[in-house]
Amino acid sequence: ECDHRPVAIYGPNGAGKTNILEAISLLSPGRGLRRSSALDMTRRPEALGWKLSAHLHSLGQVHEVEVWSENGAARQTRIDGKAVPQTGLGRIARVLWLIPSMDRLWIEGAEGRRRFLDRVTLSFLPDHAEQSLNYEKAMRERNRLLKDMVREPSWYLALEQQLAETGAAIHANRLAALQALTDAQETVFPTASLSLICDMPTSADDLRKALADNRMRDLSAGRTLIGPHRADLEGVYTAKNVPARDCSTGEQKALLVSLILANARALASDFGAAPVLLLDEVAAHLDAGRRAALYDEISALGAQAWMTGTEHDLFDTLGARTQMLEVTEIDGQSTARMQP
Repeated sequence: ECDHRPVAIYGPNGAGKTNILEAISLLSPGRGLRRSSALDMTRRPEALGWKLSAHLHSLGQVHEVEVWSENGAARQTRIDGKAVPQTGLGRIARVLWLIPSMDRLWIEGAEGRRRFLDRVTLSFLPDHAEQSLNYEKAMRERNRLLKDMVREPSWYLALEQQLAETGAAIHANRLAALQALTDAQETVFPTASLSLICDMPTSADDLRKALADNRMRDLSAGRTLIGPHRADLEGVYTAKNVPARDCSTGEQKALLVSLILANARALASDFGAAPVLLLDEVAAHLDAGRRAALYDEISALGAQAWMTGTEHDLFDTLGARTQMLEVTEIDGQSTARMQP
């Protein structure tokens, strides 16, 4: 149990700090911060499953949320005693996170940057998840036809119509999210100029026509070569006019923190409540000055941030603004104790 203040979780590596953050991340649509399947989250092979229960205070209301999986089956969700789809979680609260694996965002492949952008977009538009799923389903079916060298146009028409409609919506959603991030980057951290690189028509009608016109080329490749699944996110360190991929490790981390804070700030205005922030090992690659600035930003936002670190001292500058939670491992079991 805790109050509205940020929570600083400290303890040795492997004690279970990130498990707490992962559990909280399941209070939002998607697969959580580790992108694990429901089966992978089961602690032991002989376990029947797992269940997460939480009381979530948001927009002046208290919601009882339950998320669980039985025998490795897909996650189920209940809010205030009623079964809901995962997207229902996005309608009562928003959860954002920054984890160490995201530190390589700017230097790895475009897939990771698309995933990052879609997560940002989902935080503003919960229906973005359904549109993305429908797009991926139609693309898988079209790719199957392409691999089987099916040339009859009638097999493609309905699939390409669905791809065009959902693809155009996905592209528009991403652009709206990028604009919201750009407008909200008012922070002491370095800011990034963001752009969406995507060589595709932006209207549904034009995209449908392009898919039809590109069918012979796609047949040769055995996959769909045009659409939002080919997009990439480009970032430039504004003050230095240097691509984010060429920045130092510390600068890349600071740019990421800046984007997460901008996302949180925009959501506080758009949604009406600050999101829950999950910041795993957030102090890594941040000097003392930037750590203090981060804590000041979090406090100003009024967001409940759950932060992890190995040492109590990493959070000293927060003082009475935070709750301290010590996590230790005793006889193979994690134990958490809230500090006074």
